[in-house]
Amino acid sequence: MHVSAFVVTCSDSRDAARDESGRVLREALESAGHQVAGSVVVKDDAEAIRGALAQAQAAGARAVLFTGGTGIGRRDCTVETLRPLFEKELPGFGELFRMLSYRQVGSAAMMSRATAGTWQGMILFALPGSPQAVRLALDALILPEMGHAVRELTR
Repeated sequence: MHVSAFVVTCSDSRDAARDESGRVLREALESAGHQVAGSVVVKDDAEAIRGALAQAQAAGARAVLFTGGTGIGRRDCTVETLRPLFEKELPGFGELFRMLSYRQVGSAAMMSRATAGTWQGMILFALPGSPQAVRLALDALILPEMGHAVRELTR
């Protein structure tokens, strides 16, 4: 099943021209046959993140992939912004991502707070800002199951 997706980069230091992780997400989604309904770069700020989610919803996205703001930095707030909105959290996503990440980067994987959940008929994925981490999450977890997850939301 192909899905309409929206990409949100949460960063205080990147703009559209320097958004490698957002580019990786868009290209991989399109290569897999999914439609990218939109893409935006926002500050790592709760109001901006919620605004981007509203944009995704207005664009008709069924999956929203956030990159950035999932670490332990002072300004990282993507997880704190999205988690209260989740109707159903998918803890297995973060657990599996950290397990796979551990194989690549070792113990630094424990600092990732990557997570996923559902909200108003959409599936939301919160990924690290690293292009390598984005590729790992896409290839190993998101692309194999995104269509299935969206289909389950309609049952």
